[in-house]
Amino acid sequence: MDRSRNEKPGENQGEGNRTAAREFNRAQEEFAKSGKVEEAARSAERALDTKEAKELKRAEELGRRHSHGEDPAVKR
Repeated sequence: MDRSRNEKPGENQGEGNRTAAREFNRAQEEFAKSGKVEEAARSAERALDTKEAKELKRAEELGRRHSHGEDPAVKR
């Protein structure tokens, strides 16, 4: 049974929200195809040389604490 057909807009799907996952994946694909990835990467790198660098590093560390480790595919 295709559960996505039974999903109602605004319905709480709980953990594993398929609608949100589809929307996220679509947005990420559009961004990747937009040609703006390099620009965003340079902007992020420049942010590390600003007064917000400490806050960015703290956010990164917080995110790493919740991580299950680096995806092995990233290091290919």
